[in-house]
Amino acid sequence: MGRHEGQKELFNYGVDLDRRVRSDHPLRAIRAAVDFSFVRQEVAGCYGYNGNQSIDPEVILKLMFLLFCDNVKSERELMRMLPERLDYLWFLGYGLDDEVPDHSVLSKARTRWGREVFERLFVRTVEQCARAGLVAGGKLHLDGSLVDANASKDSVVRSSPELMAALKRAYAVEERKLDGALGDPDYQPVNQTLCSATDPDAPCIRHKYGGESRPRYKHHRAVDDRCGVITAVVTTAGDVPEPTQTLPLVAQHERNTGAATATVVADQQYGTVATYRELQHRAIATHMAPMRSGHTDRDLIPREQFVYDAPGDVYTCPAGHTLHPRRFNERRQATEYATRKGACPLHRQCTQAQAGRTIMRHHEQN
Repeated sequence: MGRHEGQKELFNYGVDLDRRVRSDHPLRAIRAAVDFSFVRQEVAGCYGYNGNQSIDPEVILKLMFLLFCDNVKSERELMRMLPERLDYLWFLGYGLDDEVPDHSVLSKARTRWGREVFERLFVRTVEQCARAGLVAGGKLHLDGSLVDANASKDSVVRSSPELMAALKRAYAVEERKLDGALGDPDYQPVNQTLCSATDPDAPCIRHKYGGESRPRYKHHRAVDDRCGVITAVVTTAGDVPEPTQTLPLVAQHERNTGAATATVVADQQYGTVATYRELQHRAIATHMAPMRSGHTDRDLIPREQFVYDAPGDVYTCPAGHTLHPRRFNERRQATEYATRKGACPLHRQCTQAQAGRTIMRHHEQN
């Protein structure tokens, strides 16, 4: 039985990291398939011609990739791990004696490169996936997730909506120029009486499944069906509904992939009348559950048994009564139909409302 003496060597020669990283390591496949050197051309305009030399942009991009690929909790943690991970050092092209960069290198690079550079990097990545056959383009999955803002709950102050608006102006918050519900006169932001003093752009939002209300943003994304490649992303304030970003995500997906969208798949949050109508205008098939308002009773006569007469613009109920248009709901873009008759023998089986059964027909409904 042997014993290993863990004495530090004074000199170390011939350490080949390529031999230390196993042949089936995921980073080997990534390094073979992706050429990270393209970032140098993208960020060339962000650097001067004299002064101190920066960390290689290719190394910076690889560090950012490792941060998200292995779900490292922070940049500081990544830099602490780096000297201990031979696979990371090999992936970056570093040796055992090379000095590890400071964690601030990543935050400084993000500031220097700017949003437009990262958007180009994202688009270029999607294009490479498309050329590799990983993106089909026709079938698209949409979803949105709340993301906690980097702001403490202690920074949240409460006051009247007017004072909150003045506070946001004092902090020079830019107006959000987004399509969708923000242009709808019926749309109202959530929690107008709460505002974070350190991050006023992030409204206080509570998860739909409960939990605490805190400053949050919302990340909207489109995922291609073939291999799960994210092809479009939009980040908004946390109170922006998912359906407002449906068309922007579809348009961005088609620009990035060069393919036309044929089918959109989404959860119930996207099943609004406006979403259905907008997608069907573009001949895009929809697979999403419609949003329900109020309760339904299985014992009631189903809506399908009411026959619609398009020339007369009326409905006929199973009892033979006619339902005429009564009013148009601007917010829901739907016409309400009601009967002008009095008592009905099927009243108890048809509705629980004392005023009688009503039918809603949305604008441009087939």
